[in-house]
Amino acid sequence: MTRYASVLDLIGNTPIVDVSALSPKANVTILAKLEGRNPAGSVKDRVALSMIEAAERDGTLVAGKPGQVLIEPSSGNTGIALAMICRLRGYHLKVVLPSNVSPERRQLLLAWGAEIIDSPGSEGSNGAVRLAQKLSAENRDWTFLYQYANPANPLAHYSTTGPEILTDVPEITHFVAGLGTSGTLMGVGRYLKEHKPGVQIWAIEPPSGEMVDGLRSLEDGYIPPIFTDSDGAQLLDRKVVVRPKESIEWTRRMTEVGLFVGISSGAIMSGAVKCAKTIPDDQTATIVTIVCDDGWKYLSTGAWSDDIDDVVERAKKIIYF
Repeated sequence: MTRYASVLDLIGNTPIVDVSALSPKANVTILAKLEGRNPAGSVKDRVALSMIEAAERDGTLVAGKPGQVLIEPSSGNTGIALAMICRLRGYHLKVVLPSNVSPERRQLLLAWGAEIIDSPGSEGSNGAVRLAQKLSAENRDWTFLYQYANPANPLAHYSTTGPEILTDVPEITHFVAGLGTSGTLMGVGRYLKEHKPGVQIWAIEPPSGEMVDGLRSLEDGYIPPIFTDSDGAQLLDRKVVVRPKESIEWTRRMTEVGLFVGISSGAIMSGAVKCAKTIPDDQTATIVTIVCDDGWKYLSTGAWSDDIDDVVERAKKIIYF
């Protein structure tokens, strides 16, 4: 068995599993890349490490130097990944967090020593971004990595996730992922388009004004700078809307292929199935999706046990990642 010098060496090179049992068409293969196998439990491990290493290379951060403070807005996995890496590197992390996040979210941040700064729950992740920007401007000695605008975010996926996918699935025809910061779509999408131009890039987003955990609608008033900087509108072949109830339904259905996944992964699988339905019967296709994280951090949602309409209604009040 391979021996690793650090837990950070476990980030990336995640497995891909065939979930075609969920495909609506026999001529369409669906494969899922299991990002929950990263050490802090999500695809955001790649981004967090990439941003911190970029800041260390340019001298913004100095590993081992006392008193260095990072601030980052998060209602999802980025904060958890940053907390884990900051604990190892000796940085103090302040996470601006909507006050209505799930208990699991807070507990994981505290477990890795992060300091939580509450932002109004009614303002969601956009409110957390605004407060983090304000605090960063008032405290110039703090480091603000800002995942929504940091080029190291899509670079992580261009450098690692994209090459891994193309190596493991050279026959890929479609890549389907969620639209959050847009880093995964921009990084993987650009790599695939450069090395296999025929691949289609599909983005999954919730309806405007509705919440699907971990995803955002670009029509809700905030477009991540890395989306515009990466010419996202030109890179994407299609955007697909997935409603909250569909996300829960497909999160549950993933257990049929033995996968216990987070809610955004259910949304992405719903989008992959919609993609599969567009493939003509006389053609074949291979769709690769991202399973952003596992389901352990979502147990308080009751997503697998409660009435589905109750789960959807509850999600309007509590951010579950």
